[in-house]
Amino acid sequence: MSPKQRRGEVTSDLLLDAALRVFVESGEQGLTVSAVVRTSGVSLGSLYHHFGSLDGLIGALSHRWLNRLLSELTKALQGAETARAGIAGAVGAYLHFVQEHRGPALLLHSPLADRKGMARGREFRDAQEARVSEVGLWIQLGIDSGELAPLPPPLIESLVMGPVVAVARRVLSGIDDVGLDEAARLLPEQIWRSVRA
Repeated sequence: MSPKQRRGEVTSDLLLDAALRVFVESGEQGLTVSAVVRTSGVSLGSLYHHFGSLDGLIGALSHRWLNRLLSELTKALQGAETARAGIAGAVGAYLHFVQEHRGPALLLHSPLADRKGMARGREFRDAQEARVSEVGLWIQLGIDSGELAPLPPPLIESLVMGPVVAVARRVLSGIDDVGLDEAARLLPEQIWRSVRA
């Protein structure tokens, strides 16, 4: 990598880190171009050069952390010897991510992310195609082996991830009626019952 490319990468990272920090500290309303530029110490021109707009910056930040989350889920699924163990691993990996990366989890579960996901869902999914394909393949293998119910893979994905996302949202919104550790202990068996063959 050339020195110029390295500087560009450092600048991009500074902007992404600053955007996350501003979002966590000030919420969606505080996430402005001027706040990101001020927090990062990077010029306005550099923000536009690297990301095109605040929307582009937010999209890149979401992609960065979604990729990391999907990577953790994929590792958990692929490291499991059975579909049941894979579900337990995926639930644990997701909730562990929420616990360890609260700021990024807040962003990924925010109304801002929901709106962007609804407006540009296909684009976001395509950007994560490799990870999404690995999860889909794991589901299809579970169906083919007779471990998972013969349902369309997107429905199995929804049955597995829906409850986990709901718990994550509750915890991130400050509702403390269920803890992440308790959910990681109880959810896998309940989810397994809904998707087993």
